[in-house]
Amino acid sequence: MSKNTVDVALVGGGIMSATLGTLIQQVQPDWTIEVFESLSEVATESSNGWNNAGTGHAALCELNYMPEGKDGAMSPAKAIDINEQYQLSREWWSTLVERGILSEPSSFINSTPHMTFVRGAENVEYLRRRFDILKSEPLFSDMEFSDDPEVIAEWAPLLIDRRAKDDVFAATRSTSGTDVDFGALTRQLIDHMSEQGAGVNLNTEVQKLRRREDGTWDIFTRNRSGYGTNVVNAKFVFVGAGGGALPLLQSSGIPEIKGFGGFPISGKFLMCDDPEIVAQHDAKVYGKAAVGAPPMSVPHLDTRVIDGKKSILFGPYAGFSPNFLKRGSWWDLPGSIRAHNLGPMIKVGLTEFSLEKYLVSEVFASREKQMDTLRQYMPGAQTSDWKMITAGQRVQVMKNDPEKGGVLQFGTEVIVGGEGTISGLLGASPGASTAVHAMLGVLAKCFPEQFERQWKKTFKDQIPAFGKGLNSDLAGAQASLAHTAEVLGLTPVEVDAK
Repeated sequence: MSKNTVDVALVGGGIMSATLGTLIQQVQPDWTIEVFESLSEVATESSNGWNNAGTGHAALCELNYMPEGKDGAMSPAKAIDINEQYQLSREWWSTLVERGILSEPSSFINSTPHMTFVRGAENVEYLRRRFDILKSEPLFSDMEFSDDPEVIAEWAPLLIDRRAKDDVFAATRSTSGTDVDFGALTRQLIDHMSEQGAGVNLNTEVQKLRRREDGTWDIFTRNRSGYGTNVVNAKFVFVGAGGGALPLLQSSGIPEIKGFGGFPISGKFLMCDDPEIVAQHDAKVYGKAAVGAPPMSVPHLDTRVIDGKKSILFGPYAGFSPNFLKRGSWWDLPGSIRAHNLGPMIKVGLTEFSLEKYLVSEVFASREKQMDTLRQYMPGAQTSDWKMITAGQRVQVMKNDPEKGGVLQFGTEVIVGGEGTISGLLGASPGASTAVHAMLGVLAKCFPEQFERQWKKTFKDQIPAFGKGLNSDLAGAQASLAHTAEVLGLTPVEVDAK
């Protein structure tokens, strides 16, 4: 610890804390900031490149952002919203590259087409209707559709090689898609924060949070290297500790956390790093989730660039562990149960039968069954070319619902309490990709007067699309995508309104 009294305490050394801390330093360089990370390095849990899909979530390929209603109707609203949020991240990263805060863009972001691949006549028709709706939206205007095997083979040959001739399938492709190494991005942001005076405390576990009568927060920490305990006082606390956020927010005693619980889902990926095979695939190919599967378990065959090396991942294969973090404890789930969230958690347990059945089948799936799932997307896959790696833990939000009693929420939830003196983020995807949007929201809620009077102009200068509906602004969308593509070294995309 460099100081015992600070302006800002950031719990967790992941992409959320890195983004929030850097944003604060851009507008309040005089504020003291301390980061607390329980492990020996930052970005080792959910933000680590091997623990997530690295998809710059822009709803180009993820079908769960545009579900089909019971009446067959589809709305592009959620897909547009997610895409616009991701464009804020691209713009901000571009500004940081131009200012030398981030290094060579290819170290953390690379152009990778986003594809959706479906099989069966019903799914093909759904994908065609989705394409027909999205193609007229400016941010999706580069999307292509095809049910021609030869065309799809040009896009992603591994999808077609050795596929049965009578198989019915279709795909969409958007060349504006990206692959992001959030681990590398996080490390660069936190390194810069440290250079600007922020303290970075590794091997430091935050055990609990207590509010003083003056409204500030005491943060009780334990050094995992054996140097004892410490108490740090902070005016503002952000809990961006992934799965560890829920118990810490519970320890704070804020009423806003009441009714919230967490449902942990672990994941694994099959990984191939054979250069000959990897060279044949340059895309993130998303499919349709199995019945009962959570959105985070949508199968995808992904090109990944991590620490400069290219590989292919397929998964995720879901599993269950009571741990809230990859390096957490079996006590995490039972230890999070409170009187106020027990009802919603029981209600979720009684209603999510399809999810529970799916998880049981995944946990006991054989290696050959896992390979059979891969071969639905890559028919020529050989078992010997792939190895299983353990990915990160995701803790899905369970919360009280006035009508249903309890619901399982697939997404992220920002909690703000203590009259804006504490905030935390719960949930999972599309979190990392939309970190800039989420953290700007935290600042707006927790520091409303400063945000509107002092900070907003600076953020708009750094992020031109901030506060605008970029998809409804054709000129703005064209300018944004062209500029970020140039600065970040991405594939240029022609944006138009069809």
